[in-house]
Amino acid sequence: MGQDTKRTELAVQDSARERIIAGARRNFFALGFRGVTMDDLAHELGMSKKTLYAHFSSKHAIVLAVMLDKFHDIEQDLERITSRFSPDVVGTSREVLACMQRHIEEIQPAFLRDIRRGNPALFEMVVHRRQEMIQRYFGRLLREGRESGIIRNDVPLELVTELLIGAREVIMNPEKLAELGLTPKMCFSGIITIILEGVITDAGRAKL
Repeated sequence: MGQDTKRTELAVQDSARERIIAGARRNFFALGFRGVTMDDLAHELGMSKKTLYAHFSSKHAIVLAVMLDKFHDIEQDLERITSRFSPDVVGTSREVLACMQRHIEEIQPAFLRDIRRGNPALFEMVVHRRQEMIQRYFGRLLREGRESGIIRNDVPLELVTELLIGAREVIMNPEKLAELGLTPKMCFSGIITIILEGVITDAGRAKL
């Protein structure tokens, strides 16, 4: 009976933690990290600040959990798309692009600006994880594309992924986006299109 009670308590704790992460994710991404207080979050979730702090030691701990949850969702989606073999590398690349755009659209520039200024360590973690995902998932597609004759042999694949990472990190920041008058979706789509079109063979181009 004691074990059953303990399991029930743990399940309730996990459920509360998941509710907090989900609510914080909605609010932080839409309004920015600085635009949402712990009072705001507690009110929306219908719980006390004491309950929030029982699960997370600080607001920064919550935003870290939110970002880990976000990356988990992105990687699950990308793994599902890229793990199945397909000779249509161009089509799969489009699926990856559409997937990443959907996830990017959830995060408004205010959130990235806030964590860049207020939590540099977290921002660096976000940058690192984005780089790792580009290397892993686009690297996989590029290798499969080369094997199927769609990606040129005279361009090092590591260089292509580094160009993707470099272009994305230079342009995909709130200040630069505001300066250029671009949305994250427009920017990422343009980067992928410009770089990938340069490494696709004539056979691959015919499928575009």
